[in-house]
Amino acid sequence: MRTKEQKRVKRHLGIRKRVVGTSERPRLAVHRSLKNIYVQAIDDMAAATMASFSTRDEKFLKAGIKGKKSEVSSQLGTLFAEELKKKGIKKIAFDRAGYKYHGRIKALAESLRASGIEF
Repeated sequence: MRTKEQKRVKRHLGIRKRVVGTSERPRLAVHRSLKNIYVQAIDDMAAATMASFSTRDEKFLKAGIKGKKSEVSSQLGTLFAEELKKKGIKKIAFDRAGYKYHGRIKALAESLRASGIEF
């Protein structure tokens, strides 16, 4: 019997076969823990992280954002979109890492789209 986490990791491997990040269109990888959410823009060709952000970063904590987890994820997406635009990234390949597309993951994705990031 597999645990939920093992099933998620297996789904993630299937997603990773198809989703590849380049310098023009980096892969936006999402990780979700019980309290926090982490996002990174990754160039798989160069094996480098171009940008990263989380609910534990100083910039995010200084903004003083509080509320429900999905609302916090939405705000994180907005702030991360600004970070991506500063680095000249307008298009991404969204990697939900095996998580279902609802709740915090959906809120993050929709706020990125609303901020002008294409995927």
